[in-house]
Amino acid sequence: MKVYLVGGAVRDALLGRPIVERDYVVVGSTPAKMMALGYKQVGKDFPVFLHPVSQDEYALARTERKSGQGYGGFICDFEPTITLEQDLYRRDLTVNAIAQADNGNLIDPYNGQQDLNNKILRHVGPAFCEDPLRVLRVARFAARYHHLGFCIADETMMLMKNMVQQGELKTLTQERVWLEIEKSLGDGAIEVFTTVLSHLNALNDVQPLLVQWGDEAHQKLNAQLTQVPKSDPNYKVVLFCLWLQHSSLTTLAGIEQTFKIPSKYAIALRDYCEHAATLMTPPSPKDLLKLFNKIDLWRRPERFELLINIMRFTVGFEKSQGDRLKSIAQNTRSISAQAIIAKGFSGSEIKSQLDEERLSQITHTLTL
Repeated sequence: MKVYLVGGAVRDALLGRPIVERDYVVVGSTPAKMMALGYKQVGKDFPVFLHPVSQDEYALARTERKSGQGYGGFICDFEPTITLEQDLYRRDLTVNAIAQADNGNLIDPYNGQQDLNNKILRHVGPAFCEDPLRVLRVARFAARYHHLGFCIADETMMLMKNMVQQGELKTLTQERVWLEIEKSLGDGAIEVFTTVLSHLNALNDVQPLLVQWGDEAHQKLNAQLTQVPKSDPNYKVVLFCLWLQHSSLTTLAGIEQTFKIPSKYAIALRDYCEHAATLMTPPSPKDLLKLFNKIDLWRRPERFELLINIMRFTVGFEKSQGDRLKSIAQNTRSISAQAIIAKGFSGSEIKSQLDEERLSQITHTLTL
């Protein structure tokens, strides 16, 4: 039994980047042997195990054979006779097909180090086209390493284009597509990811709200995204809203179900697309109260905070505008239904009086 560090950890170490997680491949073992050593099996389609102490993932060396269409149509062979080279051959890119032995030696049968040095993302072999998810993965890697000068090999781009033309991306579930989008948002270069997909004519399969994408949209979005600090706790949500900022409210209806987008992202995007124009120019007291009511400032103040946070990266919106609006919101929230009831109002009078006092407060604050 031999254990090798593989994939992203080896690649990023060679690039001098932080290692986020470590994955290992085990050659010459079986599920029974792994569990006897205290590993916990977690893989359903093929044997993946968690180390009893580090909780890192250890997968048995395997080969794959296409058995159907789409991402999950594979039959795996994980006999102990499978070699490391066979396991590495099934991987997507040469830069991800480098292994490291426990003595530090690198095993690189498909010239991944050379491609790293030349900043090329190249597929390992013809089996690349059997998995449509790899189109999104390569686009994501191209975006992640774009600032280092990486590009996709011409022959790999041709394979990816053929996969798109053959409708392979249509076999992916929306959940899988969203996971790749969310990872790309975390990398902070979603505009590069989008441009790669645009060149592949894949946007209609991945994010049809962006089918009109072009160089001008890329450049404008890039200028906005570079201003968003990665330390922002809502970093990915902010980037997502800027990415789809030109969407109409009609097209955004029900995107949680249509594209399997988490509600936090979907709500923030709809709030931004609906209210950004109102906030760009000094809103009237009535318009501001209407906005506060619409986003339920009274029970969900964090929703307005997030909206203002996204507005900060909108061209023409000044930080001072955001600070002032947050101050108005805070002052207006201090007027509660309980305070109105304490004044003797009841029934339908409560809401009308509440709106009147809130409107008065907004008007007063706006004139200061």
